[in-house]
Amino acid sequence: MMPEGQKLPIWALVGLGASQNIGYGTVYYAFSVLVPDIAHDIGRSEQWVFGAFSVALLVGSLAAPLSGRLADRIGAGRLMALGSFLAAASLVAMAMSSGPLTFAVALTLTEVVSSAVLYATAFTAIVQAGGRKAQTSIVHLTLIAGFASSMFWPLTSWMHGFLSWREVYLVFAAMNLIVCVPVHLALSRLTTSAVKGSAPATPSGLPTAPAGNTNHLFLLMLFGFAIEGYVLSAILVHMVPLTQALGMGAAGLLVASLFGPSQVASRLINLVFGRELPQRWLAIIAASLIPLGLAILMMTTPSISGAAVFAIFFGLGSGLISIVSGTLPLELFGKEGYGGRIGWVTSAKQMTSAIAPIAMSLSLAGIGVGVSIWVTAVIGIVAAAAFLAIAVSVRRGQVLVTASVPGSEQVAR
Repeated sequence: MMPEGQKLPIWALVGLGASQNIGYGTVYYAFSVLVPDIAHDIGRSEQWVFGAFSVALLVGSLAAPLSGRLADRIGAGRLMALGSFLAAASLVAMAMSSGPLTFAVALTLTEVVSSAVLYATAFTAIVQAGGRKAQTSIVHLTLIAGFASSMFWPLTSWMHGFLSWREVYLVFAAMNLIVCVPVHLALSRLTTSAVKGSAPATPSGLPTAPAGNTNHLFLLMLFGFAIEGYVLSAILVHMVPLTQALGMGAAGLLVASLFGPSQVASRLINLVFGRELPQRWLAIIAASLIPLGLAILMMTTPSISGAAVFAIFFGLGSGLISIVSGTLPLELFGKEGYGGRIGWVTSAKQMTSAIAPIAMSLSLAGIGVGVSIWVTAVIGIVAAAAFLAIAVSVRRGQVLVTASVPGSEQVAR
């Protein structure tokens, strides 16, 4: 087992960064670029294909808790190696699909398998193998993996210039086999030994809480992340048409382009200045930036500069949420059973993220752009309130606890 004071090895962090970029790029970001060709090939509308993707994400969210428990039991690296192999197989199945039904089934299998190879399991691998520096390594990983969309949107477009969508997915399957599987197999040596030799870890040296408070904090955390998943997905999917509908025209695309760099900037800022900040307070800041950005957008519209501030705030909040979704469960509940807990966090976020685009479309059609954005901002404030309630609960009781989650043992320390 790796000594508690030792960091995750550099090769493991770099390898995980590469596998996360490939994982997110091939099973998530590339899809939107290929949808027009897929829809034409399988004889369905683009709306049908996007609907199939939403259903696949929803079904995939149900697999996340199981992946978390498996990571706790057999080691995250071993699970990620198997997951990368299955991800390659499911991408091949997508490429070989003969019609709408077989494509939808293969797409769903891809999103189910993704829970074993993306952030939740990668964070678990870091916690299992990264000693007491796991929180810093999680921040490093989100910084490296923050370039997945910037890499794979143009890469997919370039490849699709001379390859069919089926051939593109075959290339992506090869990437998962050639790069990700070996990285995860090497990582499995660290995580498996950590699982076998692990002992209960006491987070932050604070005393134990009653089980009731344990469940209270855990449910508050799940609720906060679920709301954040909804708000982020609802706005991101519609960001360009929303800004254009507010009177910004072609400048809406320029405004939206500020989102990605702001995400990366938030992780750099946190890395440099946020090391000593408790993660429960970072969660409050992250959740507050998002409705604040939406409020600025509405109060300044159709100002381009106001919309730019919105995009920056929204990106900063989104980038920080990616971090605290991995670090907050670690701070609150410690290392033991971490995989199961972050699996439920991922499930909550992904489930609401799958529902949000459709819900936002109905809202835009029913009550209009302005009211829909204000409603979404209010929903975002609810998420910030949930994280604030966690901070208040911890401050009052001065406790950090081990959560009881479905399918895992409750541990009192």
